[in-house]
Amino acid sequence: MCLTETDLIKELLSKYSTKAGKSWLQQQGSKHFIGRGLLMANGDDWHHQRHIVAPAFTGDKLKGYAGYMVDCTRQMLQSLRDAVELGQTELEIGEYMSRLTADIISRTEFDCSYEKGQQIFPLLTVLQHLCAQSSRHLCFPGSRFFPTKYNREIKSLKTEVERLLMEIIQSRKDCAEIGRSSSYGNDLLGMLLNEMRRKKSGNTMQLIMDECKTFFFAGHEATALLLTWTVMLLATNPKWQDKVREEVNELNMVINESLRLYPPASVLPRMAFEDFKLGDLHIPKGLSIWIPVLAIHHSEELWGKDVNEFNPNRFASKSFSPGRFIPFAAGPRNCVGQSFAMMEAKIILAMLITRFKFAISENYRHAPVIVLTVKPKYGVQIRLTPLSS
Repeated sequence: MCLTETDLIKELLSKYSTKAGKSWLQQQGSKHFIGRGLLMANGDDWHHQRHIVAPAFTGDKLKGYAGYMVDCTRQMLQSLRDAVELGQTELEIGEYMSRLTADIISRTEFDCSYEKGQQIFPLLTVLQHLCAQSSRHLCFPGSRFFPTKYNREIKSLKTEVERLLMEIIQSRKDCAEIGRSSSYGNDLLGMLLNEMRRKKSGNTMQLIMDECKTFFFAGHEATALLLTWTVMLLATNPKWQDKVREEVNELNMVINESLRLYPPASVLPRMAFEDFKLGDLHIPKGLSIWIPVLAIHHSEELWGKDVNEFNPNRFASKSFSPGRFIPFAAGPRNCVGQSFAMMEAKIILAMLITRFKFAISENYRHAPVIVLTVKPKYGVQIRLTPLSS
């Protein structure tokens, strides 16, 4: 069932979050990549994991990550300035944003183990692409157990990623157990370990590794794409660049409009785990329910005749009905790292826009494609002009 009525979407995501969740097929497709981390958990497992992960994204903890974000962004901006001074007239901004968000998530996730974390992320990126490729191939029951090229490569990468993660986790646990440290650390990994010790969770090693991989996926690619699309929109709408420079509060509306036009997830799939009534509809157990986020965000009925135009002013008021703007889902199963991603995007864009003017290159080809997320097929080429101090 394809669900587009906003009232029913709100009801499903808020009222029936425990009666509908991720299907077995979704879990199988991602098990070698992010395993059974929070993104793929259901029922009691999801509830348990959410309570362990959520404290890492409270207001005080987020403030602690801001320093990492500023330092990493400052380095990226210097590399942009160096490229311009060397005569590079055109830059593919998506590559810079991807490296920057990977740098930030590796520092916030692993801090003192940052260098080993950097070894993990390229492997995870390849693993993600291989898992996506294998899921598009025609298969038959049991084929995932065959020693095919994809299966061998996926297994080898997964083993190496988990070996490196295990070394980091074990090192933290050893330091805490012999009294060299009073806690497991203040980074995301340390907070996970501290929270699991406090809640006396049982067999946790695989769960911690799966959460670390989930943090990487959610905190790296989705944020990099949000930044890339927002830069493209600002590059093609220079008046809004000037508005944001004059009043940084305008940035929130710009980011929301970017999330509307190019949401991180094009669709939210759910499966009913039991019979329930949604509005006047009888939802039988086993029914697949798809919420087409991209279509809802581009609905003329919901957003008006200028639905396909970049118009951040539509977010000047928050009086629109729930269910029509859902870039991070909604209800209890909304994205736990939503505040982290928004803070990161604001810091990076604010620093970028106060140091550079940017215009879209004549070589840019607008070709959004959907591969789980909405990506620019040929990248986003821009021309940068440094601003005076």
